[in-house]
Amino acid sequence: MEKKNIDWANLGFGYQETDKRFVANYKDGAWDEGALVSDAKVVINECAGVLQYAQTCFEGMKAYTTEDGHIVTFRPDLNAQRMEDTCKRLEMPVFPKERFVQAVVDTVAANEAYVPPYGSGATLYIRPYMFASSAVIGVKPADEYQFRVFTTPVGPYFKGGVKPLTIKVSDFDRAAPHGTGHIKAGLNYAMSLHAIVTAHAEGYDENMYLDAATRTNVEETGGANFLFVTKDNKVVTPKSDSILPSITRRSLMVVAKDYLGLEVEEREIPFEEVKEFAECGLCGTAAVISPVGKIVDHGNEIAFPSGMSQMGPVTQKLYDTLTGIQMGRIEAPAGWIHVIK
Repeated sequence: MEKKNIDWANLGFGYQETDKRFVANYKDGAWDEGALVSDAKVVINECAGVLQYAQTCFEGMKAYTTEDGHIVTFRPDLNAQRMEDTCKRLEMPVFPKERFVQAVVDTVAANEAYVPPYGSGATLYIRPYMFASSAVIGVKPADEYQFRVFTTPVGPYFKGGVKPLTIKVSDFDRAAPHGTGHIKAGLNYAMSLHAIVTAHAEGYDENMYLDAATRTNVEETGGANFLFVTKDNKVVTPKSDSILPSITRRSLMVVAKDYLGLEVEEREIPFEEVKEFAECGLCGTAAVISPVGKIVDHGNEIAFPSGMSQMGPVTQKLYDTLTGIQMGRIEAPAGWIHVIK
């Protein structure tokens, strides 16, 4: 298929409407067959549950053109499972995992002309999401829901190259114990907006949230998991029931252990220990790994030995290996790469 006339090398990380999106509706206790549609508009009742009580969730994924010309996506089964876990917590109907993956495949295939070519630095971002569509005035779950998947071509998260971030220890809490921090609910992100706007106004790139119960352990940022490297090259990530289980972070831990031969550990990380690490990064779908150069705790600076000019050496190897797997340059573990075309 002929590609769209897009300046792939200069794409930003933003929304651009594509030709098709998948839509399925839940009514009378069952999902319909769903279909690919051309209309990008969503029409719902003014009293829809999503508008009144924020009953909504989403996932974030990407499709890539590999070195040998295939269009693939990365570990979609894990996104499907995470959305299932989210739906159960929010009293929303589960969209079956097999149908989730097929909807992603069909939507990407229908928008093949928007999948950036290999080597362009761009990818096709995929957004599966679900929301309560029927009217709800009492505080209760809705009766009807809509599941949708849209795609949009995006450029690299960092235009002009990766530069280490400066982040602050936030005075706000991201998620409470026994709350919704472990699921990908829209309400979690709404609650983080004031904190990130405040951080930006103060000159910081991101927030570090500590655990809400004791405010002594590292948790995550508003949209990414932390990854640390010790001075003897052990890769360590925080463990908590209120952290979103990042698919990128879980994949990087496998890469560290099985591809790079590094020791890995998932455990509670006291904030007091952060100053002892050699490298720090934020991991997620958008950028894979964003290096952190400095953390500021109410005026007290922690500067990592990796510096403010580039990724640390271990972080760079992790990034290069995982992106190599995603782009087909490095053989992937079984089941990680789902070939679409």
